Amino acid sequence: MARYTGAVCRQCRREGQKLFLKGERCYSDKCAIDRRSYAPGQHGQGRKKVSEYGLQLRAKQKAKRYYGVLESQFAKYYEMAARKAGMTGENLLQLLESRLDNVVYRLGLASSRAEARQLVLHGHYTVNGRRVNIPSFLVKEGDVVAVSEKSRQSDKFKAIIESCGARPVPMWLELDRDKLEAKILRMPNREEIDLDVEETLIVELYSK
Repeated sequence: MARYTGAVCRQCRREGQKLFLKGERCYSDKCAIDRRSYAPGQHGQGRKKVSEYGLQLRAKQKAKRYYGVLESQFAKYYEMAARKAGMTGENLLQLLESRLDNVVYRLGLASSRAEARQLVLHGHYTVNGRRVNIPSFLVKEGDVVAVSEKSRQSDKFKAIIESCGARPVPMWLELDRDKLEAKILRMPNREEIDLDVEETLIVELYSK
């Protein structure tokens, strides 16, 4: 399974804003973008005029980095979104939001999407009672995501609940904190996706 293995803080610096890829570290004074707010590399501090294509590319790269997906997988999501009825950009964000690792993060059951991805890979979650260890698994309306019975007793999950349990849960998800399970009520509206992503620029890029 392909995944990005480089320094994730470089990604935030390249986009010029926090993408919150490292959980609690992003809120501390150790955050790389707080210490070096310019792009990485030899020419990171130089001024550059950004073209229309450059703006579109940055929008796509930012979305990829938020959700932790690589180019080929992101392109497949775009193709799926384009085939669905409705606005392609909103469809794309809904598909990305419905990834199991993202849902786990949104529920507060992981401090970051990277941690959620790792926990899913290790088989700590179930969907409709069946263990799923594929981070890109797409949940649907009515699905029930839960922490597996064996994992609930671990110190790891006790710490996760203590540190992340207070995070607000989106309206399209319904979380039972006592049972550590949640139901997918519906797919999110664009207004409920609180990420700084300009999906129209992504659509323009792929439409060329």
